[in-house]
Amino acid sequence: LRTHGLSIFCSKKSQHMHSAFSGNTNSDSVIYYKLQHSIKARFLRFVPLDWNPNGRIGMRIEVYGCTYRSEVVGFDGKSCLIYTFNQKLMNALKDVISLKFKAMQSDGILLHRKGQNGDHITLKLIKGKLSLLINLGDTKTHPSNAQINITLGSLLDDQHWHSVLIEHFNNQVNFTVDKHTHHFHAKGEFSYLDLDYELSFGGIPVPGKSGTLSHRNFHGCFENIYYNGVNIIDLARRHKSQIYVGNMSFSCLEPRVVPVTFLSSSSYLALPGTSGQDEVFISFQFRTWNKEGLLLSSKLHQASDGFVLYLSDGKVKISLHRPGKVLSAGLNNGQWHSVSFSAKRNRISVTVDNDVMSSAHASIPLQIYSGDAFYFGGCPNSGNISECNTSFGAFQGCMRLISIGNKGVDMISVQQNIFGNFSDLQIDLCGIIDRCLPNYCEHGGGCSQSWNSFYCNCANTGYKGATCHYPIYEQSCEAYKHRGNTSGFYNIDSDGSGPLRPFLVYCNMTDTTWTIIQHNNTNLTRVKSANRENPHTVFFKYSASLDQLQATINHAEHCEQELAYHCKKSRILDKPDGMPLSWWIGRTNETQTYWGGSLPAVQKCACGLEGSCIDSQHYCNCDADRDEWTNDTGFLSYKEHLPVTEIVITDTNRPNSEAAYKLGPLLCRGDRTFWNSASFNTETSYLHFPTFHGELSADVSFFFKTTASSGVFLENLGIQDFIRIELYSPSEVIFSFDVGNGPSEVTVQSLTSLNDNQWHYVKAERNIKEASLQVDHLPQSSLGAPPDGHIRLQLNSQLFVGGTASRQKGFLGCIRSLQLNGMALDLEERAKITPGVEPGCPGHCSSYGNLCHNGGKCREKYSGFSCDCTLSAYSGPFCKKEISAYFETGTSVTYNFQEYYTLAKNSTSHASSFYADMTLNREAITFAFRTTRTPSLLLYVSSFYKEYLSVILTRSGSLQIRYKLDSHQDPDVFSINIKSMADGRLQQVKINREEEMLFVEVIHDVDEETMKANSQGFIGCLSSVQFNHIAPLKAALHHSSSAPVIVRGRFTESNCGILAGADSTSNHSGPIDEQEPLANAIKSDAAIIGGVIAVVIFVILCITAIAIRIYKKKGIYSKNEVKGSENEDSAESALKSELSMQNTASENQKEYFF
Repeated sequence: LRTHGLSIFCSKKSQHMHSAFSGNTNSDSVIYYKLQHSIKARFLRFVPLDWNPNGRIGMRIEVYGCTYRSEVVGFDGKSCLIYTFNQKLMNALKDVISLKFKAMQSDGILLHRKGQNGDHITLKLIKGKLSLLINLGDTKTHPSNAQINITLGSLLDDQHWHSVLIEHFNNQVNFTVDKHTHHFHAKGEFSYLDLDYELSFGGIPVPGKSGTLSHRNFHGCFENIYYNGVNIIDLARRHKSQIYVGNMSFSCLEPRVVPVTFLSSSSYLALPGTSGQDEVFISFQFRTWNKEGLLLSSKLHQASDGFVLYLSDGKVKISLHRPGKVLSAGLNNGQWHSVSFSAKRNRISVTVDNDVMSSAHASIPLQIYSGDAFYFGGCPNSGNISECNTSFGAFQGCMRLISIGNKGVDMISVQQNIFGNFSDLQIDLCGIIDRCLPNYCEHGGGCSQSWNSFYCNCANTGYKGATCHYPIYEQSCEAYKHRGNTSGFYNIDSDGSGPLRPFLVYCNMTDTTWTIIQHNNTNLTRVKSANRENPHTVFFKYSASLDQLQATINHAEHCEQELAYHCKKSRILDKPDGMPLSWWIGRTNETQTYWGGSLPAVQKCACGLEGSCIDSQHYCNCDADRDEWTNDTGFLSYKEHLPVTEIVITDTNRPNSEAAYKLGPLLCRGDRTFWNSASFNTETSYLHFPTFHGELSADVSFFFKTTASSGVFLENLGIQDFIRIELYSPSEVIFSFDVGNGPSEVTVQSLTSLNDNQWHYVKAERNIKEASLQVDHLPQSSLGAPPDGHIRLQLNSQLFVGGTASRQKGFLGCIRSLQLNGMALDLEERAKITPGVEPGCPGHCSSYGNLCHNGGKCREKYSGFSCDCTLSAYSGPFCKKEISAYFETGTSVTYNFQEYYTLAKNSTSHASSFYADMTLNREAITFAFRTTRTPSLLLYVSSFYKEYLSVILTRSGSLQIRYKLDSHQDPDVFSINIKSMADGRLQQVKINREEEMLFVEVIHDVDEETMKANSQGFIGCLSSVQFNHIAPLKAALHHSSSAPVIVRGRFTESNCGILAGADSTSNHSGPIDEQEPLANAIKSDAAIIGGVIAVVIFVILCITAIAIRIYKKKGIYSKNEVKGSENEDSAESALKSELSMQNTASENQKEYFF
């Protein structure tokens, strides 16, 4: 159905609203139809459905209107009508003005009412749009809303009738143009708008009456002007004294202008010219939305080429003898623009909009004579038409007032084939449509258009898609976390594609995900001299609106906010059940008298609930009213009252009375909707929900996992319309729908099976421009909407999830996090009361286990999963956080695989996982370091049998790995001499041994910023040390009480091993050390882990990998019991021996250099 029109026809979309109108079956009978209700319409459209097969094609229709009173007045653009009303009948708080108008020009004042101090109300046409301007005059008196300007409508200069209604009651204003209404609530000052008792229509009667307004009066007609029920035109016709009438007529005289519409690329208008004339003059007006198009082309007489007027990027250009010259820009704005072309002999002139600045004049080196024909808008497709330049695209738009040789072209004669030739034109109608009205671009997206379609610019909106409907940001920190993101600032869109805009929060990605929302006053604030008459009131403004906060809180599993109240002779509650002396206000704008750590409606502090107040007669510590500082501090955790928006303190006005408060940020944990799921156990089971309303735009997103080959995820039906998403085959998802244009389908085909019992993501969106479907990270599939088709999705049945209304092709499996237009459906709650469906769905590790890094193990939870980092050298929610420590000179960490001494702590069995009778055939060791100190010991591992492994830096800076696998043989020594590794740059080392095969990988980093950081002179740190499944550094830092770890020297945790976002020049750089090289300290201490390591940087420039074979195998030896002290002595002596031999190689030891 076209806007403001009635279509008489029968189609699938309208079958339930109208029936077909059957015609007569013979040549002389008449069929009458009387409509049940009267209909207001701008036009009628009749669509023939069928013809009588026995007769000839023909149709005659007569339409009879209803009784209608019409009072009309016409304005010539130089007159106005002034109405002065009775002040006694004047109601200052209520005004209703209604009228209809037909405009001949795109600009002009329709009505104006002026008051004192510059106050005025004005209704005026500006470029075909109607603007209501309310000016409160003196901005000093009304600074908050000095001017209100609302614009409605478009293309209102189309010489059709348009209706206007303005309703003003108190400070509520309703502004309606052609049934499009804008409601707004003006601020209080608008009620006192000081206006005169005079209203002018059609213009401003006295020049200079208002210097801020345009003086172009209205040119056109008014019909039925009513002011508070008074017929203004009737009063003017009867020459009443309160009416002043300018030069106007009580009729609507319309100039005979016949526009023509160029509909498609095959449209053109060919008009004959007089060949051989030495003077050519052509003028016309056009309007269009397209940036490109041919306006006029003609071949000159006895010349090889001709002249061309055309649009290029919204600019009029002329091409004659040379490339086109730009005349004016921005002419594809839908407004009428005039173009005139004149040529005489060798002189040409082109003017746009009668603007001297937008004109071109040139002399060319040839004589110009007119050709046989002029082609407007395009060229004929058939035949060899050499007179028309086809190198430019066709024009789509309207033209009027075409004149050739100062003689207007009669388009009715053209229509009757008396004059000229044409193709695919609409004559006597400008069919331009403003496709940006209403604006279907959502969330503030900018609308632009061409003749056939509109386009949305979604830049800086936070949304994407053809209509800026779908959010580009996640709805919660939980969703970001399970994309693998780490802690940081993120934009979240708490209502998805709903009206709320995204906002910035801090996501703390620990084992539990916390959303942190700050406010403007987080400091401890002291208060004095406050009483009931003069309270201290503080308001808290958050980084999000209250609506955004509410949506975030509703999503969260738990929210809390710490409120601390410090007091000295400053009471909170005074006495139980009495009038509170201090209170706070939350999101619901209600006064709350419970404090941190307490519960709503209790009117106590935390100590009152626990019975631990310093004075048992009171329920708050501060109510003891002592002359010393105490406090009532705790977390407020009742979600419906959060966040705190206001605190009021009234008891700090007595001698020596003082208080201080501190309100923490709003903290919210988890996301109730992200893991909300249901398991469908039978093909006939389903969940049902209320009807889904997504008439103009709809998006559906969810996760699913299944082993079934097909099934319907969801379905919602209307009388004819429907929407359905289904797994059509193991590798195919189909989104099907019908909005009245016939069933449509969008399909995504996966190269791998989707019924692999892993979670897969589906997002379907449908708007008036297109429908799209995306599955996981596969390319999105889209289907464009038909032009000028039906756009509203009208559903009226229940929404079925996991099945259909017919119970066919039901879904077997799990559906999770189902969202419709940003609103989450509570699958678990509905599943609890539905047979065949169970709440929740286990088995998340199969899909999300890859998020657990560095040896972390995925552990199932009811809602989601967690990463167990026990056997990893890393920590954090995904085992990605580096465990690093700063080592001072002489510091070491010793991890004992076997607790051999008798005074051992009662440690757990997993901490002593290596036993004396174990034989290691393989090791996997990783760590990173950075140092300038040589020689240095990085790692030393020894057994009870005088076997050991050591990793050291030699004095020359080469990395040396020493294996002594046979206590009766000298160690195997492997040296990497590619470069000095004691150059202050980051080195990452991986050592893997499989029996006699050794693999060494060294990753160098040559970041110059790292060198700058190193120049500050820290001693160093170790990071992410892993020996097989043992993480000694992590054990020493995080499990020192239970792990068999001995720490010597000063040992502090550092962030020097953080991978992402680390500032290598700031934290934990360590003090400058001017002592002797580290070797001296190592010789005097039995250091097992030590060295100089710093921040890990991603950039890997060089990888050195060495695979070598250890030729001397370890033999089988008898296992004699050895005392702990002897082993300790042998380990230390072996270490000292190695370090002393770094510069003198033994003749017997085996060395390998690379």
